[in-house]
Amino acid sequence: MPGDPIFYLVGWITTLLMGIGKGAFGGGLAILGVPLLALVVDPLQAAIMVAVLIATMDLVAIGSFGASTWSKPDLAWLIPGLIVGIAIGYAVFLVVDARIVTLIIGVITLAFTVHWFLRGRTAPAGQRPVSPPFALLAGTASGFTTFVAHAGGPPVAMYLLARGLSKTAFVGTTIAFFMLGNLLKLPPYLVLGLKQPQALWATLALLPAAPIGVWMGRWLHERLDQKRLFFACYLLLAAAALKLTSDAALALLR
Repeated sequence: MPGDPIFYLVGWITTLLMGIGKGAFGGGLAILGVPLLALVVDPLQAAIMVAVLIATMDLVAIGSFGASTWSKPDLAWLIPGLIVGIAIGYAVFLVVDARIVTLIIGVITLAFTVHWFLRGRTAPAGQRPVSPPFALLAGTASGFTTFVAHAGGPPVAMYLLARGLSKTAFVGTTIAFFMLGNLLKLPPYLVLGLKQPQALWATLALLPAAPIGVWMGRWLHERLDQKRLFFACYLLLAAAALKLTSDAALALLR
């Protein structure tokens, strides 16, 4: 187990933040996991740790947001896209510059959030019908970015928010979607973890904070009305898209 108190301070705060985001919004704060943990451990170890922690949070969150909260018509199109996106990310990772694709997704998501803050909040309320082409596209983009950048949230959140689901259906559907995606990504990270056992020991030290964070997020979810929760979701989406865009742009410039 790590003996550095700074590791526990940064690690527990980071894990709690990711858990709160999972329980309250279905995600959105996991994108902060690797950069924050990389302050106290090696970046590769941070990526391994986040993969295990997020998968654990999904298992806890699914208990609070069961099948009755999922929008199954959306998942029927999102999940095939997710699988295709992860496969594409794996297949082209060494051939195509993933930074360019990530940059494009980040810019599109930023434009979507800017439009909502400028005009979308005045649009008529109500649920829009399922759009199979956009669901497939969002699922594929999310699968790709979750594989290459651990940042699959923006595309699927952009699609589900535009659908106008209830706050609980939005969060439940997001959790169900990413539980599958994170479980698909977990085996390769566990293989890496066997080569870096210190990362697995460090994860074990932070694991108790995962369910605590999810339960705190669920408590927050219950107390935020739908308008405030979605406003917070759009803020998180804008922040995640901004980070995705800036990271990809800086990586290309370097």
